Amino acid sequence: MSIDEIEISRRIVGRFFEEFIDSLELDVAIAGAGPSGLTAARYLAGAGRKVAIFERKLSPGGGMWGGGIGYPVVIVQEESKEILEECGVKLKDEGSGYYSASSIEAVSKLCASAVDNGAKIFNGFSVEDVVVRDEKISGLVINLSAIEFANLDVDPICIRAKYSIDATGHPAEICKVVEEKIGRLNTPTGKIEKEGYMHPDLGEKMVVENTREVYPGLFVTGMAANAVFGAPRMGPIFGGMLLSGKKAAEEILKRL
Repeated sequence: MSIDEIEISRRIVGRFFEEFIDSLELDVAIAGAGPSGLTAARYLAGAGRKVAIFERKLSPGGGMWGGGIGYPVVIVQEESKEILEECGVKLKDEGSGYYSASSIEAVSKLCASAVDNGAKIFNGFSVEDVVVRDEKISGLVINLSAIEFANLDVDPICIRAKYSIDATGHPAEICKVVEEKIGRLNTPTGKIEKEGYMHPDLGEKMVVENTREVYPGLFVTGMAANAVFGAPRMGPIFGGMLLSGKKAAEEILKRL
């Protein structure tokens, strides 16, 4: 077989644009491919919904890759281990209800499971704004991350979605846009309450409790949920993140 560089290029560009154009209208658009975003996408796509994640970095997985202080090990608790087991992640029983996993295996299999269920992951895309119709978030405004990093004045394009999820972690970037441009979120003050001090026990419980609709059409999940509602952070235990992503999917599926 003779290798032709143009044929290679044609197939790369052709497949990308075929998949990208098909993802311009979605049931659910997710900003951020951390553990909660990947989990939400897996359950939503597994239920037959059209889902895409837009991830700013080249590598999906968020903060899960690094485990604790760069040691590639993560901990989950009894209540959440089933979510990783469904993806084929091998867990070690550490006693007292704690289970450890390789962070590399966990992220890889969360990504693979989401894709196997039918979710699309577009890396290298930043979400810079929201689309609002009839006082409801009806989509996301995206641009290439390289354009954002280069600080170029280039207009973005839009994704239409019945529901969107802010899974951007600590910065809660989509909620921040809504607060600044629309003026009020479904929080006690109407604003982002800001993430609290570390308290793993409270943080793990509250990240699931705080997973909810924060503006019509916009849900928040994972660490973004605790940042928006002023709850503690929880450090390198990831069970709450997984349970939060699952809850976000379940809440949206009730409405679709």
